[in-house]
Amino acid sequence: MTDHALRGDNRGDRINGAPWATRSPVLGVQGMAATSVPLASQVAVDILKAGGSAADAAIAANAALGLMEPTGNGIGGDLFAIVWDPRTGRLHGLNASGRAPRGQTLAALKATLMERTGQDDDIPDWGSLSITVPGAVDGWFTLHGRFGRLPMAKVLAPAIAYARDGFPVNQLIGYYLGRSKGLFERLHGEGVIEEIDNYRATYLVDGNPPAEGQIFRNPDLASTLQAIADGGRGAFYDGPLTDVMDAYFQRIGGPLRKSDFAAQRANWIDPVSVSYRGYNVWELPPNGQGIAALQMLNILEGYDLAAMGHNSADYLHLMTEAKKLAFEDRARFYADPDFYDVPLARLLSKDYAAERRALIDMTRAATEVDHGDPQLLEGDTIYLTVADKDGMMVSLIQSNYRGMGSGLVPDGLGFMFQDRGAQFALEDGHPNVYAPGKRPFHTIIPAFITRDGQPLVSFGLMGGAMQPQGHAQIVSAIVDFGLNVQEAGDAARFHHTGSTSPTWVGRMTDGGTLELESGMRADVVADLERRGHRINITKGPFGGYQAIYRDPETGVYWGASEMRKDGMAIGY
Repeated sequence: MTDHALRGDNRGDRINGAPWATRSPVLGVQGMAATSVPLASQVAVDILKAGGSAADAAIAANAALGLMEPTGNGIGGDLFAIVWDPRTGRLHGLNASGRAPRGQTLAALKATLMERTGQDDDIPDWGSLSITVPGAVDGWFTLHGRFGRLPMAKVLAPAIAYARDGFPVNQLIGYYLGRSKGLFERLHGEGVIEEIDNYRATYLVDGNPPAEGQIFRNPDLASTLQAIADGGRGAFYDGPLTDVMDAYFQRIGGPLRKSDFAAQRANWIDPVSVSYRGYNVWELPPNGQGIAALQMLNILEGYDLAAMGHNSADYLHLMTEAKKLAFEDRARFYADPDFYDVPLARLLSKDYAAERRALIDMTRAATEVDHGDPQLLEGDTIYLTVADKDGMMVSLIQSNYRGMGSGLVPDGLGFMFQDRGAQFALEDGHPNVYAPGKRPFHTIIPAFITRDGQPLVSFGLMGGAMQPQGHAQIVSAIVDFGLNVQEAGDAARFHHTGSTSPTWVGRMTDGGTLELESGMRADVVADLERRGHRINITKGPFGGYQAIYRDPETGVYWGASEMRKDGMAIGY
């Protein structure tokens, strides 16, 4: 395959023998932004036009999304990014995930869990025990310090203005805001969430969540962002905002303290890659789950997917079985590398992939598989990508984890804390077991594709455990079937659920469920059922995708935005 396919030379083809429609990619030369909210994409482009770098624009868009899509992200969450730096001609990885409270041991956490919930083998998905230090603001300043051009005050100004003056709520966001209200009220009544008065004051209007088209304002968040713009990173991690958060946790009996915020530091890390049919696909190493996509691709490379046909029964069966194998390793070996020596080289080797590939039976779905010997989950997230006139490309993902987050909003600050700590295991000896100051297993993963040392595609596909299997589907659609970046995102997807959890609370013993998006052929579904797959035809969760392709010959950017979300790609 040549890179011409990425420019849409195959447009008009039919997928799986059926008529198939997609919108065109968006084109640009000076810059491109693709986010899940059109207003945020406009914010990013405005920053680019004002002389900002792709990093500046990504931060500005992320700040706007924390306001406009609070159901998926915000400054109470964590951040990861991959940056193509045209000056050095290489990729840089950023891990801005937060750590567990340093003053709470595993034994103390289990004792609190037993007292509050009557069990000590699982951290609730909501409430103060699920909260780790938010890393997003730290990530902004780390990214800006290396790649920013404009003052941070100018970068955050659009989000501050929208928070103060208001913006119209999008359709999908209005739906999820409505769904969160009932959930938080029920969990508060059950004692899982300590208090929700702050949530109500911040996110409800006259007692109701804002609906599609309604103007929503968050003056508390405007003040918080202004304090960050004026006082820098220290305002959030060792300043007046930290004092408010520390006092809040002491008031509700939560374990985080000011010293935990002061100790937060993002890390520059090296992305890792595998070669897939001549293309290098890049992810970040654990504590994230990105290498699961790479493990899947290594397994899939041993098959002629193009000959099978896109979304054929053989293709979907093989994808699902490869996912099962990768996710068993994910549950066993992915953890904070500061606390566990993740066997990366072996997990990503072609020899190991061949061993795992030999376990696949093309005629039967596996009901249970074991992890290898190398000696996740539905979540809400945002993904965005930005490219500038100099060739810098930023692949950035940010999340509060499940739903809007923990349900807890610090007094007067206008944002919700993440619930990422729910992804810790509580079994002694597990690599991902809870420990003070440790980063939990993470689902959010940015991605990148290069070829011959040149940047090609900055992309991501959000949505909990959907992400690695979604990344593999996107890469295969582009490389094996010659789809352009928009077509690859619009094609019908699968999502397999039921694999062993990274917390080890649930183990796969029944093969899980293969969820298929509408558009799959009836004969394909019947074939998969004959092989033993339990099928569910559903509207989701199939994630949310954004991408930018850079034509290596012309330098033209091709932007793509998820049709399943409210997003938009904008180029100029």
